[in-house]
Amino acid sequence: MLKGKVAVITGSTSGIGLGIATAFAAQGAGIVLNGFGDAAEIERTRSDLASRHGVKVTYSPADMSKPSEIAKMGADAIKDHGKVDILVNNAGIQFVAPIDEFPEDKWNAIIAINLSSAFHATKAVLPDMKKRKWGRIINIASAHGLIASAYKSAYVAAKHGVVGLTKVTAMETAELGITCNAICPGYVWTPLVQKQIPDQAKAHNMSEEEVIKKVFLLNQPTKKFATIEEIGALALYLASDAAGSMTGTALPIDGGWTAH
Repeated sequence: MLKGKVAVITGSTSGIGLGIATAFAAQGAGIVLNGFGDAAEIERTRSDLASRHGVKVTYSPADMSKPSEIAKMGADAIKDHGKVDILVNNAGIQFVAPIDEFPEDKWNAIIAINLSSAFHATKAVLPDMKKRKWGRIINIASAHGLIASAYKSAYVAAKHGVVGLTKVTAMETAELGITCNAICPGYVWTPLVQKQIPDQAKAHNMSEEEVIKKVFLLNQPTKKFATIEEIGALALYLASDAAGSMTGTALPIDGGWTAH
């Protein structure tokens, strides 16, 4: 389905990003991984993806809070792979606290990594897509790009911004063979979610077991976490030729959460 395509996926050394990278590589796409982590583990991931699927896989250590490094990631991807067909803006961090106790440095970091990085990465690869009149930009937003939850002011603000950026990008590229869509997951069982559980338990004065049932999955009618594989499958469709008429959308994959 994606043979010969090249995909840059931010925040792809684990979790949803790695799931999307795996789905794309299995369909023949070359991959640029990005993210933090143990260097040896990242190299094992890169090497495994490449050998298992017979595609070229490179790694960019770009810090998604630094515009100059994001621009270099885009330029290096084009230099190393010859082009960028698909961009998945997935990098994200989380912190929970009441607004009046929310640390300003956490606010700034979340806005930079969860929202501004998507703008900078899009800016970096869009000229190449325009030149070839084909491109797929997939922004990983969140159900929190459509609705809100307490204690997540920065994350909710950033993800609402991602949905807005998606719409503007779609409008600006609508006649150029480029699409831009947002995936809005509910709670997916990932390292990011696992790290939230202790903080949320503290904020709500609950046990971790209680916070999973009464906070995380309370409004998710399926009462289960979405899977990384489900997100990867949706991203794969949006990256395909079959989704050529889908642009500017925000697609929930949230177990019915936003249907309330």
